Amino acid sequence: MKTIVLEKPGSFQLIERPAAGEPGPGEALVRIHRVGVCGSDIHAFKGDQPFFTYPRVVGHELGVEIVAVGPNDKGLAVGDRCAVEPYLNCGRCIACRRGKTNCCVSLQVLGVHADGGMREHMTVPIAKLHRSRTLSLDQLALVEMLTIGAHAVRRAQLEPGENVLVIGAGPIGLATTTFAQLVGARVTVLEISAWRREFCQRNLKVARCLDGAGDTGKRLEELLNGDLPTAVFDATGSPKSMMQAVQYTANGGKLVYVSLVQADITFRDSELHRRELTLIRSRNAMAADFLWAMQMVEDGRIDLAPWITHRAPADRMVAEFPGWLDPERGVVKAVVEF
Repeated sequence: MKTIVLEKPGSFQLIERPAAGEPGPGEALVRIHRVGVCGSDIHAFKGDQPFFTYPRVVGHELGVEIVAVGPNDKGLAVGDRCAVEPYLNCGRCIACRRGKTNCCVSLQVLGVHADGGMREHMTVPIAKLHRSRTLSLDQLALVEMLTIGAHAVRRAQLEPGENVLVIGAGPIGLATTTFAQLVGARVTVLEISAWRREFCQRNLKVARCLDGAGDTGKRLEELLNGDLPTAVFDATGSPKSMMQAVQYTANGGKLVYVSLVQADITFRDSELHRRELTLIRSRNAMAADFLWAMQMVEDGRIDLAPWITHRAPADRMVAEFPGWLDPERGVVKAVVEF
């Protein structure tokens, strides 16, 4: 079967591998139709993705169709179209026993710790398939991206009307913004890219977008009648931004880190103490986040059509991928078609 392998940093290869075998108990064989390109794939290509080893079949944002499955208590059948929850947890560790499957002690993420979906077929645990009767394969491939923002917003326990700052308007920042809006928060976006700010204003209807120039804290206070946001989400993947975000968070507020970096993050303790800051890490997502995200798209409350700005068939992906890293190309989300 056609497979794309990241052999080493900077080197994708399109190869042929043996066909996937029949599914075992509790598994389904799926046909991969769409693969969303994630920031973690880009970092793996650059060589700075944490927890990553080479060679690896990347790809964990998947829109799939079931081609073989045995009897199961989810009622899944051949022909069903699904999103894939790509976090393989053990079910036995302290995190799993407490229902926190997203941060299992021995977590295996498809496309990071184990081979992912840049191939024609693969077997997937039935429990990790989320069926939709109405979503397109493109939409299903973007569900996992949405769930990262959904999970971060659930972790923050936002209140309607709460002033929220989202730093970074890449796909994860956009997803976080979207779900913060859905729960009734008043969102401001901080983003250095002019075209990303314009995307937020046009497609997410974000009225308050800041460019990051000048005294951002002062500008936030001017926008919010002298206050700072009570919840700040950093989705930049920039250590500098993550450390600076403390200064934008109101006393008694919450700072939520959504992105992941391979770096040390340091703080002046007196600043955290003075603000009595609540620091929250958000990792991956859970089944409830998939259900929420899919329902919002099915109900028409999230329009994903503008998000897919670039696409390529698998035969052209290797040649196209390096260009997707160029900020001048205006990539919001790229999708690979198998």
